[in-house]
Amino acid sequence: MRHEVQHPIKLPVELDAMRSREQALGASELVARVLAGDRSAFRLLVEEYEGLVGHIVFRMVKEPEDRQDLCQEVFLRVYRHLPEFRGDCKLSTWIARIAYNSCLNWLQKKRPQLYERSAADGPSLDELPAPHPSPEEAATRQDLRERLEQEIMALATPYRTVLTLYHVEHMSYAEIGRVMGLPQGTIKSYLFRARKRLKDRLLARYEREEL
Repeated sequence: MRHEVQHPIKLPVELDAMRSREQALGASELVARVLAGDRSAFRLLVEEYEGLVGHIVFRMVKEPEDRQDLCQEVFLRVYRHLPEFRGDCKLSTWIARIAYNSCLNWLQKKRPQLYERSAADGPSLDELPAPHPSPEEAATRQDLRERLEQEIMALATPYRTVLTLYHVEHMSYAEIGRVMGLPQGTIKSYLFRARKRLKDRLLARYEREEL
């Protein structure tokens, strides 16, 4: 069973209602229902966290076909290891760590040289444009997004991962540390270096007026 990260699962009305109840009950109840064999609850779990998994996988892995396989693998691992979840961290953090480790395993086993190699292409950051921008404004924003995305993907994998978890997923230093298995001090250092390198790359490549 494949779960398309780019295209969220379309739920019928009764599952939409169930999802609202699950969100009110919290992650622990959702986990309990999945462990009890409730397949619809697992579908809800996938829909709830597929964006998080997609951000991590798409930021760390370049090849589209491998991204899709990895997203599927992550949720299979989540399902298999869910009995091990003890609630000592957020469910989102626990799932993010599985996604991160899955990507690391893939990078180190299948493409060892990719771990620190720059990537040329990547997905766009999730940004919501202002309501009804003019065609000129929309074109300018799209150009800036593409430039920023290109420079982010040129950073080393750990740096672009930290940027994504902090700025896109809004995780704390502690949560990112759990995901990446690193001390908070290291996470802060990575984030500082990533921002500085990104700024330096942008200023070196583009005129200040353009930015």
